[in-house]
Amino acid sequence: MRQIVLDTETTGIDPKQGHRIIEIGCVEVINRRLTGNHFHVYINPQREVEQEAIEVHGITNEMLADKPLYRDIAQEFEDFIRGAQLVIHNAAFDVGFMDHEYAMLGKPAGFTHSICSVLDTLQLARQLHPGQKNNLDALCRRYGIDNSHRTLHGALLDAEILADVYLLMTGGQTNLNLSGNSGGSDNQGEVMRLLSADRKPLKVLRASADELEEHERRLDLIEAKGGACLWRQPAD
Repeated sequence: MRQIVLDTETTGIDPKQGHRIIEIGCVEVINRRLTGNHFHVYINPQREVEQEAIEVHGITNEMLADKPLYRDIAQEFEDFIRGAQLVIHNAAFDVGFMDHEYAMLGKPAGFTHSICSVLDTLQLARQLHPGQKNNLDALCRRYGIDNSHRTLHGALLDAEILADVYLLMTGGQTNLNLSGNSGGSDNQGEVMRLLSADRKPLKVLRASADELEEHERRLDLIEAKGGACLWRQPAD
């Protein structure tokens, strides 16, 4: 399975107001493995970048003055993503801009979906973590991904980070019903996801000295009440 993890930066938030894409960053994932293949380009939008947008991504009008126009990179970009599944955080935003750019080149409405399928990791995160923050920074904290080098948004950097988040978010085991109350022999409510062979090692958090001491006190209390402690039984 070929997936393209994608992010864009833009001049503003709404293509209907004439805003355009100024950066595209993509990383390739095949069979849940990062291949090292990527697509990255800055684009001259032929209009001013809003100050509010510059404060988010740091890309100024001066930086884009000598960059290619979208029409100059459109075919190469299309060839790179064609037939893949796009993995995008808040996909409606990026796909809306992509469709707008291609519409300006005479492509039909909904062009992106005609050449790719799209997976929205924001919707996926909301399903897995309802009622919680699910922006990229929050997901990095939740899955133990170091994004301290991300001081500003950038399409390629954000795509690389999202690839790590997506692989961890979809490679673990979730919604395992251990209560024994499945209500039948078909184990409804028990959903398993297989761990990927190429997943990153999980972070190991070791107990502190105080926590170990508290654990021993708890075991003493259990034994004092006549309970058996498996932790203190000699190994066979």
